[in-house]
Amino acid sequence: MRILVSNDDGISSKGIYSLAKSLQSLGEVYVVAPENNQSAISHAITMHQPLRAKKIKFFDTDIDAWWVSGTPADCVKLGIETLVKVRPDIVVSGINKGENLGTDVLYSGTVSAAIEGCVFGIPSIAFSYEDFYEEDFTVAGQVALKVTKYAIDKGIPKRTVLNVNIPKCASLEEIKDIKVTKLGIKVYKNNFEERTDPRGNSYYWLTGDLEDLGIQSDTDIDAVKNKYVSLTPINIDMTHYGLLDSVKEWNMKLHE
Repeated sequence: MRILVSNDDGISSKGIYSLAKSLQSLGEVYVVAPENNQSAISHAITMHQPLRAKKIKFFDTDIDAWWVSGTPADCVKLGIETLVKVRPDIVVSGINKGENLGTDVLYSGTVSAAIEGCVFGIPSIAFSYEDFYEEDFTVAGQVALKVTKYAIDKGIPKRTVLNVNIPKCASLEEIKDIKVTKLGIKVYKNNFEERTDPRGNSYYWLTGDLEDLGIQSDTDIDAVKNKYVSLTPINIDMTHYGLLDSVKEWNMKLHE
């Protein structure tokens, strides 16, 4: 089993270290991750400047690892096509500092790294941890290992990414179980704070307060809130098949 590990927090993140170490028991692990933090970069790729990559010593391991000067999607793309000389059997991204729940997956570099693996036809999983400030990913690494084992054994359908969010817990025993969920909805208000620079010019800093939308049953948001690991299958085919026939009935004509 050949496992390509990436993330968006950067090559020096303790989350990716815990993930890669945990997965070593399943096979041969390779790490290709951003040189610097690329959080919330979504699925951006680098087109107008060169990418640089450097092989490094990965913490205290013997894992083959590279940092890349680009985005998480760049890392997976470059890893599969150039850096890793054997095609990975699975791409695993994370463990992200902070949850990637609901509509936040649209912005997540962690999820996008997994999606890039899926684009290549490789089974892919994204792992995120509820606490943004966490430095100890031991429990999250244990969860990631268990979920990855299941995914390898059962198989991940084509065009599908498993988005996994792990609640903040001091031990594995505190986590109730794993729930298969749908994506919830997250809405932010007061998104930008206006500030003034020393020259008197306005600029804007992204902040935002999460609106309370109440209980969202069967969603990833509700599961993690109640100390369950949430597992959400995401289909990268964004076509709304249920509306195809309805839109065709508009009978649009370019030339009347």
